[in-house]
Parts: sequence; structure tokens; C-alpha cells
Amino acid sequence: MNDFRTAGHAAVDLLADYLGKLPEGPVWQAMDPAARERLLTLPLPKDGRGLDELVADIGTEVLPYPMGNGHPRFFGWVNAAPAPAGVLATLAAAAMNPSSAGGDHADVHLERTVVRWIAELAGFPHPPGAGLLTSGASMATIVALGSARNRAARLLGVDVREEGVAALPPLVGYVSAETHSCVRKAAELLGLGGRNLRAVRTDAAGHLDPAALRAQVAADRAAGLHPFLAVASAGTVNTGAVDDIAAIADVCADEGLWLHVDGAYGAFGLLDPLSAHRYAGLDRADSLALDPHKWLGVPVDCGCVLVRDPAELRGSFSLVPSYLRDENAGGLGWFSEYGIEQTRPFRSLKVWATIAASGRDGIARDVAHCTAMARRLGELVDAATDLELLAPVETSITAFRYAAEGVSEELLNRVNQALPVAIQQRGRTFATGTVLDGREALRACLINPAVAEDDLAVLVEEARTVGADLLSNQA
Repeated sequence: MNDFRTAGHAAVDLLADYLGKLPEGPVWQAMDPAARERLLTLPLPKDGRGLDELVADIGTEVLPYPMGNGHPRFFGWVNAAPAPAGVLATLAAAAMNPSSAGGDHADVHLERTVVRWIAELAGFPHPPGAGLLTSGASMATIVALGSARNRAARLLGVDVREEGVAALPPLVGYVSAETHSCVRKAAELLGLGGRNLRAVRTDAAGHLDPAALRAQVAADRAAGLHPFLAVASAGTVNTGAVDDIAAIADVCADEGLWLHVDGAYGAFGLLDPLSAHRYAGLDRADSLALDPHKWLGVPVDCGCVLVRDPAELRGSFSLVPSYLRDENAGGLGWFSEYGIEQTRPFRSLKVWATIAASGRDGIARDVAHCTAMARRLGELVDAATDLELLAPVETSITAFRYAAEGVSEELLNRVNQALPVAIQQRGRTFATGTVLDGREALRACLINPAVAEDDLAVLVEEARTVGADLLSNQA
């Protein structure tokens, strides 16, 4: 093991230098074509190589070309900087390399604890067994909607696990135009059909309208359909808007619908005292999807699904063949009985390390800092005569556009469509684009607690400078 020890020390030094120097370099840069070609055309080696050589190659061929999300001026999509505690824990988890499907070993019991911790952070009720870690919110959504579908089938007298979805009458779910695409993917994969997800009207800020939801449910029942699900957003990916979850929960309670909340990005925003009121009713959901690998900074991959009733999960997914029987499993059984994965990685150690390194107060402080910086970015945008804020800042996403006076909407759309990539290529900051109410927009997501006001100033300066350049070239 001497070669592992030596190479391991070298790897830790390499990674510490990499993380420490990130703020000094460009946020992102296109790969050198020769480096890209080397990675694309690597031949299968005939003979093995030493660990020290592999570490050296990582330093020269991989680390110089990051996505950029470790940099404090990276505002793209919802990609977090990795928490150092989680990075170290990932190494230890890989050294143990268990399957966290079940049994009596440390990772299984630690997952029970960190799922409970996540529920406590999110203010969600947590009876034992009512949740598990997943690869991300997309998988968490499949698990949650699978449970919702199976409950609806049971109430209709159909054993969908035995008879299949063909035995079901049309089940209808309700989303908004701002609902994440993973919900439709889940509906498609579960045999529900994308067309059976009704897009309910939203207000100007992108919140699902509870009154419109109630009216749509009534209309579908009158048409002989079977409403079974409503999806609320605890922070949309476009603007960070938080739906009126309490009002939607009222509709679901009255109509017997399963309420699923997509909190993948934004649910942890309730830890900010200035934002907490927006999340009223979150604890009334039947299921909640979250991504610790987003705002918490747990290294990818790590999602989480929480449910109100663990029996719904286990009833939907438990399948224990004879070769997996385990007398040490205990009353809760294996995690593989609550979701889709059988072989499951040791995700809980990096979650434990990340949360334990900061504590609840530290996490809440980081969340509040990010939301405060997002609001400050909104103020800087409002103060610039050639920028326009496109939505209220509710969590830590600020959506805006370059909007010089006297320019047609058609030309502004062309400029703003080109703006994100042009900013990214300059390397000083990184933001991504979206479309809001037919208008091309620049979207900045702030989930790195290292972000400072100077970083915001760079983004605003780049948006104005690059926007003006694009306008002069296209006018």
C-alpha cells in the first residue's frame, strides 16, 4: 500500500492547490483543442501504470479544464461548488465501497440519520423509513410520482404492480409552465403520459394559481378523468419563484390529490428568516424532492426524496427475492425496498460530513448570504439604466436582461440570446440564459457562499459591456 499512500498524499496536495487557486483563474474557458482531442482518443492501455503517474495525469489533463462551478463568480444553472468536507468524505466512502442497499453496516445507519437531518433542515415531518438518498432530484421525482401513481391505482381497485398501467383509467396530474422537466420525464417513464399533465395557469411571476388548479380539477372530474397529483415548486429553476404551497395543499386536501413539492434547488431557502414565510405549507406535502448536491454543496451525486407515509414507498418498490433475504435488516428492511436502485453507492458519508462541518446555523448563514447577494444583484440591475430585472428575487436566482433604451424587442431578444455564451467565453464570470414570458434573459443562480459583492459587480459590468458590444454588432 506504499504506492497508494504516496499517491494519495500527492492527490490531496494537488486538489488542495486546485481548490485554493480557483478564484485566481478564469471562471471557465473552452478546452484547448489538442487537450480535448487527447481525452477523446485515449487508447485502451495494454499495460498498467503507477498511481503516481495517474495522479500526475489528472493534474495536467483534467483539473485545468473544469466546468467552472467551483469559482465564486460561477452563476450558471444550479451547480454548486463542492464542500471540502464532502470531498474528503467521498474518498473515504470510495475506500469502503459498500452497496448501501441494506444490511447492518455503517453506511446504512448513517443514511437513516442524514435523511432525518435533511428533513429537519427542510422542516418536513419524518417518520422512520420515510425517505432515502438518490442520484438526484430526477430520480427522487420518479420515486415520489411512482408512489403517487400506485396509491391512486390502489384507491381505484387496481394492483398496478401486477396488472400494469394498462389497467388504469386516465390519471391526471397538475403542474405549471415553470415546473421542472424531470416531472414530465417521470410521468412518461411511469406510463402516465405527458399529455395527462395539465399545465395550470400561473401569475406574472410564475407562481401556480391555486384557484385555476381547483377549477381544472373540477373540469377534469366532470369529464370522467381521475385527478391524482399536483406538483408545487419550492423555487423554480428559471426565477426561484416559490408557489403558494399552503393554498395548493388546501386544494389537494379537498380533492384527494397527492401533493408533490419540487424543492430540488430552492427548498433550503426556508432557512433564511427573510424567506421562510414563502414556504408555508411545505410540511403538508405527501412527498418532497431535494438536492443536497445543489445549495448544500454536497459533491455530486446526491438527491433525496422524503415522503409523509413510508408505507407508500415500500409498498411501491419492495421486492425481496430469496437471494437478498437478510435477517439483519431490521423492521425497516433494506433501502432498496423504498426505491429503484438495488446497488446503491455510499452517498451518506459526504452528506454527513458536509452538514456536520457547518452545522445547522452555518448552513442557514450560508443560505441567507446567498439570498441577500441575489437581492443585492437585483438592486444593482435596477440601478443600471441599460439592464432590466425580469422577475422578483424570491430565493437566490436573479433573472434580468440587457435592455438599452430605444431598441426593439426583436433586437433585444437577439442580443440577449447571444449574451450568456459571449459572457462565458470571456472567462470573467459565468451565467446562463433562459426565456421568460417570451423574452430572452440572463439568469444568475447564487448558491456559492463564497460569492461577494465584488463578484456581482463583475457580472453586472460584463452584462452591460458585452450587451452593448453585441448590440453595436447586430444593429
